[in-house]
Amino acid sequence: MLNLLNKTKCILIPNLRKTASRATHDVVKESSSEVAVSKTTTAPLILPQNWPQYEPMNRAVSRQVWIENIDDVPERKVGIIELHPDVFATQPRVDVIQENIEWQRKYRYVSFAHTKTRAEVRGGGRKPWPQKGMGRARHGSIRSPLFRGGGVAHGPRSPTTHFYMLPFYKRVMGLTATLSVKLAQDDLHVIDTVDVPTQDPQFIKELIKERNWGPSVLIVDRDDIFPENISYATDALSYVNLMPSYGLNTYSMLKHDTLVLTVNAVKHIEERLLYQLHRTDAIKKQGKFKLDQV
Repeated sequence: MLNLLNKTKCILIPNLRKTASRATHDVVKESSSEVAVSKTTTAPLILPQNWPQYEPMNRAVSRQVWIENIDDVPERKVGIIELHPDVFATQPRVDVIQENIEWQRKYRYVSFAHTKTRAEVRGGGRKPWPQKGMGRARHGSIRSPLFRGGGVAHGPRSPTTHFYMLPFYKRVMGLTATLSVKLAQDDLHVIDTVDVPTQDPQFIKELIKERNWGPSVLIVDRDDIFPENISYATDALSYVNLMPSYGLNTYSMLKHDTLVLTVNAVKHIEERLLYQLHRTDAIKKQGKFKLDQV
């Protein structure tokens, strides 16, 4: 059925998101009985290519989003893409998202707090007073932890790493839960490409203001080499960042208010996450993490 729709270039819109009401009248005309396609519309229905291999667990929770343009400031709908429910319509596990955030914040953190022991403190080489006959407590050095200015017993020693590895499928679940939350909160947008017509940062500023993309934007593409125009345009904007799809993570998605994905990035993210969710050797990934396994 899907192949037939692609061959005939018909647009099937069973359920639209809230943003569909803002679509221009020359793209889709909706009636009460059926959805008719305008004869002048050339936007095809874009579906991920790996759906026959990984069928959704529940077709009733399918998600569809508009594909927006980025070559001009005014918003224009250029098509519709259907998102895989197992990636973009999962349960919003806030606890798993929090565990991923704590893991990403701690695994790269090294504490440099350092205290000296009684052997490292300067001075205190001789016995402060005789062992007996003075009526005082017996001591062997004024650098004992009992004395002011002495060493510290059981104090922090640098460098102290806080590295630990979160279970593999909690990391996968963190990505799917975060993507689903971003989509549910209308903070996820899909664009056709990252080619902008100019290197002027003002174009990106006006684009974000016109689209209401929020105070910070994360733009994700399939490749790690971005076009020259968008690289120069976003270089001077600290609140707009570029990232390849293989580096997408929970912390970066929540750090930015709006997540903008290209069509190629959506397909790549779905392909990788669906593979991990349906892999047959998952038991190997559930073992204890070892530092020498990579």
